Amino acid sequence: MKVLIVGGGIGGLSAAIALRLRGWQVEVFEQASALTEVGAGLQISPNGWRVIDALGVAAHLRATVFEPEAIEMRLGVSGRQVFHLPMKGYAKKRWGAPYLHVHRADLVDALAARLAELAPDAVQTGRAVSAYEPSGEVHLENGDTYSADLVVGADGLHSVIRRQMLGPQSPHYTGNVAWRAVVPLEELAAPPPPTACVWAGNKRHAVTTRLRAGTMANFVGMVEQDEPAPEGWRIEGNRDDALAAFSGWDPIIVGLIERAPVLNRWALFDRAPLPRWHDGRVALLGDAAHPMLPSMAQGAVQALEDAWTLATVLDGAEDVEQALGGYFDQRIERTARIQAGSASNARMFHKASALGRLGFYGPMAIGARLFPDIIHARQDWVYRHDVTGQA
Repeated sequence: MKVLIVGGGIGGLSAAIALRLRGWQVEVFEQASALTEVGAGLQISPNGWRVIDALGVAAHLRATVFEPEAIEMRLGVSGRQVFHLPMKGYAKKRWGAPYLHVHRADLVDALAARLAELAPDAVQTGRAVSAYEPSGEVHLENGDTYSADLVVGADGLHSVIRRQMLGPQSPHYTGNVAWRAVVPLEELAAPPPPTACVWAGNKRHAVTTRLRAGTMANFVGMVEQDEPAPEGWRIEGNRDDALAAFSGWDPIIVGLIERAPVLNRWALFDRAPLPRWHDGRVALLGDAAHPMLPSMAQGAVQALEDAWTLATVLDGAEDVEQALGGYFDQRIERTARIQAGSASNARMFHKASALGRLGFYGPMAIGARLFPDIIHARQDWVYRHDVTGQA
């Protein structure tokens, strides 16, 4: 059986590995001239690390990951800690796998290296797909046509495959724009804590993490804005605009913005859950199927879960179309719930008034201090989930 995967990002490469492990012939068509990623950090929760491990990718990543000491929340202006929940070592005990930070480019490199071990010539760059046939054909912009038993659209928010499958509806602007930067720790007078830290504020929040074995700081800032910025990971923003957005904030956040070599800025979009993820022998995966805000740090992880689940339901299936229906049935409720949770978290981090922050974060601080296991338990349904069956 042969699969053509459209998109060489995290979801597409993961699907290629998972299907190759089950005997499929795989080809990945990436429209860019090379597999490249912007400087950006990812939080890989236990449910995602289990997939990375099962794919055989963990060995390619161990030298670069960072295990945070805790998950915490601070107030953005004062830096005052709201809660601090242990994570290093604790995650594996509670959820069966660690909670780790990784540079997005390192994960893509690791996935590509693992795929090269299994199928050395699987990735083909400079292949822009323009259309598909439900029977399993794809048409390229240069006029070429390729056939397979399965086509997987892992081509992101503006998926060509999704657009043909479900129509040209525009994604929904969430009212937020995001700033992102990666800074060497040695450049910072006040480095962020060695945690996954949410900094909450008035209609905005930031997240700081550490990457590359703790040698780099990662910054993401999300700001409410009526008019969207341009959409796209590689769009560079103006440093003065970022400083204005976080004016008066804790010196850790201001210092990250001041010392960032590059600040990327883009609008954040999502979609309502789709009514289906397949058309004949063509299926969607990752952001093409369920884009979400980064406020639960689950976008990449859910693409990993998709990839493993897709390969599992197709393993030994006699009817590909029926199996794709099963893939949708297994994934839609969970991804829709995480989409909704991500949007809810963004609102929770953006309390506008001082009274609102006191009324919400005060009880949260008390609860985390007195009953940390109860707070951790709120993530059980996300982190304990195991699509690999290895827990």
